[in-house]
Amino acid sequence: MQRITVHIVLMAATALALGGCGFADSRSPLPEFMRVKESDPPPLEPPPDVKELVRNHLDSVFMAASAPRNVEVSPARHDLRGLGWTACVKAELTSANGKPLGVQTYRISINEGLIFDRRHVEEEDTCLSESYEPI
Repeated sequence: MQRITVHIVLMAATALALGGCGFADSRSPLPEFMRVKESDPPPLEPPPDVKELVRNHLDSVFMAASAPRNVEVSPARHDLRGLGWTACVKAELTSANGKPLGVQTYRISINEGLIFDRRHVEEEDTCLSESYEPI
């Protein structure tokens, strides 16, 4: 009986030791050749044509009731927090009751050729120093 218990303990210890080899990630203290290699980051998509994208999807940036005029866009910049792109868009807008709002600026996020987010620009944003071109 004792012999069977010793064999079970030895097999369990061996299984535990060998099972730990599967967890040798890139930050483990094991030698380099025993670690799991880190995967390469996915490639960046080419910069989008912001002028055409905004021209074709103006309703993704501005509400139709705001009647955007003199729309201008900045060049696309790589988004530092992801794989997409960001750009700035500004236009003269009108409020829902017809009063002019003046020039409003938005930062848009572009991923896989689509505008998926827009945010009103704040004072510390870099959109204020960008160069713009009319669409």
